[in-house]
Amino acid sequence: MAHADTETTPRGGRLTIARSRGAFSGIVLIALGIWGAVIAFAGPSFDFAYNPDQGSAWSAARGWLEVLPGAVTVIGGLLLVRSTNRATAMLGAWLAIVAGAWFVVGRVVATTLTIGEIGAPVAPTEAKAAWLELTYFYGLGALIIFLGATALGRVSVRSVRDVAAIERSAVVHHPRDEVVRESDVVEPAVATDTTATAREPIVDRDIDDRPRRTWRDRFRTRRHDSVATPVAR
Repeated sequence: MAHADTETTPRGGRLTIARSRGAFSGIVLIALGIWGAVIAFAGPSFDFAYNPDQGSAWSAARGWLEVLPGAVTVIGGLLLVRSTNRATAMLGAWLAIVAGAWFVVGRVVATTLTIGEIGAPVAPTEAKAAWLELTYFYGLGALIIFLGATALGRVSVRSVRDVAAIERSAVVHHPRDEVVRESDVVEPAVATDTTATAREPIVDRDIDDRPRRTWRDRFRTRRHDSVATPVAR
């Protein structure tokens, strides 16, 4: 039983959010980030790659244009999945948005930044070439941007579930380092005026203040009455 001097301290305040707010977007972003970082090395094995002559070998272009944005997307997704802090979750969403934007524009600025060339998609048809472009860079980046922006919008708005998460995280700290839940705290009973009045003895002060009469006073009163009253004839 908690003492009366306990105090309630909520954790996190307005920055606390429910963990489920960014969970779905975070999981999908993790999967897309792994795809973007790994497909460059795994694609040549099933004829789905840029510059298949390079195989699964490492190159600076692959590192900057595919592995780096994929790893950043995974980090952003993990922050969205694990975090119950609004600021941290928003940081994860922004990381995903930036990584998705780099997937889209990375190939365009690669020559200017002297990163290197990723090569051309190897495909016998235009449809397969377009599919490679979408799944490796443009479509993948656009999807990551969309999911990151959606998650950013969800975690930046305070909802009813966020308020419930704050109430669940509120704890009561006992002076003896005992942690007691707020629902278990029982307020001490305070005696009301009605209870105190009921326990006090009822005393008639008017009766107690009158002088006590002895047996002599009684005889004197009767004698005085008999003398003062005239006898009727």
